[in-house]
Amino acid sequence: MSNAIYYHLFDSIINTYLIEQCSMDPQTSTAIGLVVESHCHVCLSLFLQLIPLYDISFKFFAPVSFPEILELGLRVNKIGKSSVEYEVGVFVKGNETPTAVGGYTHVFVGSKSRKSVPLTEKVKRGLEMVYKKPIGVAKL
Repeated sequence: MSNAIYYHLFDSIINTYLIEQCSMDPQTSTAIGLVVESHCHVCLSLFLQLIPLYDISFKFFAPVSFPEILELGLRVNKIGKSSVEYEVGVFVKGNETPTAVGGYTHVFVGSKSRKSVPLTEKVKRGLEMVYKKPIGVAKL
């Protein structure tokens, strides 16, 4: 699969979740999410260790292709006043190790003004259902 397909998968699961669980309708909502950052980590299983390759471009060490069936997992890593950081795992069906992990950050803006707007309570509640608290925070 190419980079474009991975990002299409990320976009599809995130926007489907926003529509189904946060009641956001792209045609009528007063706010929309603009992507301000994206990332993808393709993982290579080497000597039974999971090694993340931190690079915005894909490296195809273990590509997936037709006819493999993929499963996607979604979580929210951070909820701000007007922004959300999503993470998506891409798995070959039945495997516990992801073939890729990526996602992006949305900043919500007025659909007409394109100025930052706070998340509504309904959207926050929907996002909190897939929010994953950080295990620890490094302080510098």
